[in-house]
Amino acid sequence: MTFRYDSITLQLLLLFCFLSPGTFSADFIPSTLDGPFVPVTVPLDTTLRGKAIDLPDTDPRVRRHVTGFEPEQISLSLSYDYDSIWVSWITGEFQIGKNVKPLDPTSIDSIVQFSTLRHSLSHEAKGHSLVYNQLYPFDGLFNYTSGIIHHVRITGLKPSTVYYYRCGDPSRHAMSKIRHFKTMPVSSPSSYPSRIAVVGDLGLTYNTTDTITHLLQNTPDLVLLIGDVSYANLYLTNGTSSDCYSCSFSDTPIHETYQPRWDYWGRFMETLTSKVPLMVVEGNHEIELQAESKTFEAYSSRFAFPFKESGSSSKLYYSFNAGGIHFVMLGAYISFDKSEEQYEWLKKDLAKFDRLVTPWLVVSWHPPWYSTYTAHYREAECMKEAMEELLYSYGTDIVFNGHVHAYERSNRVYNYELDPCGPVYIVVGDGGNREKMAIEHADEPGKCPDPLTTPDPAMGGEFCGWNFTKTGKFCWDQQPEYSALRESSFGHGILEVKNETWALWTWYRNQDSNSKVGDQIYIVREPNRCRIHNRLVNDC
Repeated sequence: MTFRYDSITLQLLLLFCFLSPGTFSADFIPSTLDGPFVPVTVPLDTTLRGKAIDLPDTDPRVRRHVTGFEPEQISLSLSYDYDSIWVSWITGEFQIGKNVKPLDPTSIDSIVQFSTLRHSLSHEAKGHSLVYNQLYPFDGLFNYTSGIIHHVRITGLKPSTVYYYRCGDPSRHAMSKIRHFKTMPVSSPSSYPSRIAVVGDLGLTYNTTDTITHLLQNTPDLVLLIGDVSYANLYLTNGTSSDCYSCSFSDTPIHETYQPRWDYWGRFMETLTSKVPLMVVEGNHEIELQAESKTFEAYSSRFAFPFKESGSSSKLYYSFNAGGIHFVMLGAYISFDKSEEQYEWLKKDLAKFDRLVTPWLVVSWHPPWYSTYTAHYREAECMKEAMEELLYSYGTDIVFNGHVHAYERSNRVYNYELDPCGPVYIVVGDGGNREKMAIEHADEPGKCPDPLTTPDPAMGGEFCGWNFTKTGKFCWDQQPEYSALRESSFGHGILEVKNETWALWTWYRNQDSNSKVGDQIYIVREPNRCRIHNRLVNDC
């Protein structure tokens, strides 16, 4: 692929192509206009390689603190636009054992009382409830049935407004304490959430607690969780755990999960999720195969998604607006080929996406297309081949991924080559889960994986990695030019969209104070340079 640049742009590229983010002074925040940057690898801090430890079920932060049918695990999620929001919670206790009897979801109502006045919750909304099971038809394995999960959609809300609410069933004297949330701003080029937290591969370890503590201190208005939530599937049904399931439990008749870890996760996260909307996309640890080949039961049941509001037929992919940002959440573990339903939905969603209303287009899914770590290297190549051209043609601005347990930010890139109109790809699979941190890079001597070992069976298992590097190899011989910065560390990111063309991205490491940043850059849209949507050409 070749690109044509005007003389001024070429001079700027020549000036800045030798600069990296570390070249600038501490008081100067670089922008993508200063790039592309020379690739940087931050040296590994060996003190961070300690074994991650899960919170035990005896930790008070994961214990059940309500009685009877009082609500717990309260969480919020956005609907398609600012005027509605979902409130979710659980009542009743889960059961786990050989013989479990599901609770009756119709035995208790799903009601949210709300208002802009704390002491006068004059409005009421009703929703629906459900119970899900995780069943294993094998001797010696335990089955699970959840508490009653409630989802209520509140509508008719005003933008950028604080609402107070409580949820439960008033007829059973089973209502939560009063909590509050703030709605998203109206969708326009001049209004945006103040801070959007982005985190992936979270789990429930002591590293996770550090991540969430730091994230809360940054007071986000919205949280994106880019897959891999509870890591319940690192456990057997009897509660025995491992940081490597296949290493420790290779003889199991089915890949088991210990579903109470989901309840522990929901209880721990309630401090955040009951006041800040959480938007989740599924990761591989949410597949959770069970009897009758059912998958994604916990993920699909516990969270509310604006999939119907956004025209999707599946909870595994959907879209929504937050101020002047249009978010698209894609499913990597459901069919994504051009002949499949998800791709057709994506085309329709992008076709009606209006830059005059929501100038920014941000897309997320779990396994990255652009990562230089050995872990999961080019694992999602088939998805990339199917969808990259479409996302590029609509001028996607930022892509967030997880899966790789490290941090990496790209230069603007398309089809492995620097492209001033390509998205910035950011990998944030560093939330703090129990599995080991990714520390090896595919461009290091002897670290390039065998190409035929890279396809993920959960994504179809097909090999699509024929698009080799310029040298004809599967891996680069050095950190590729599309990789701007990479570091093995735990943390989270904050996105602050300032206006219709400038957004500040900041990545925070768990080991630092909140006054120190691990990476920071302004991501700048250039609509005059890249103004033609639906372009499928070799230059901008």
